[in-house]
Amino acid sequence: MILTDELCDRLCAAAKDKSRELGVDISFAVNDENGLPRVYRRYGEALVLSITLVPGKAYTAAVTQCKTKEVASAAAEGAPLMAIQTNDPKLTLVAGGYPLFVNGKIAGGIGVGGGTEEQDCTIAEYVVSVFEELTG
Repeated sequence: MILTDELCDRLCAAAKDKSRELGVDISFAVNDENGLPRVYRRYGEALVLSITLVPGKAYTAAVTQCKTKEVASAAAEGAPLMAIQTNDPKLTLVAGGYPLFVNGKIAGGIGVGGGTEEQDCTIAEYVVSVFEELTG
């Protein structure tokens, strides 16, 4: 298993540190390659809505192997995956979900929420970079 407890703890710490640097309280989730939860944390006064959205972002990133923002574009009216979320209600089409890859193979997904789209994505991209550093 790539996403060990220790690695998940390091990813949580990275998300928390980056969110503090940006001055925003967040929720953060890590799911395995099958979209199953590994860890969920709510830091400070993160938005209540993030409690629902963030695990869904991590799930979506893991099972689609794409950023949730990209899945949202593909699910728009007339796009190749139009209405995909109606087939799987756990899919979340909100930015802030990122897949995690090791040697080109899906290892899981993360979800970040509580800030603006830009803040969520900045934090997620930082966590992905930490993950790549730790697994590379």
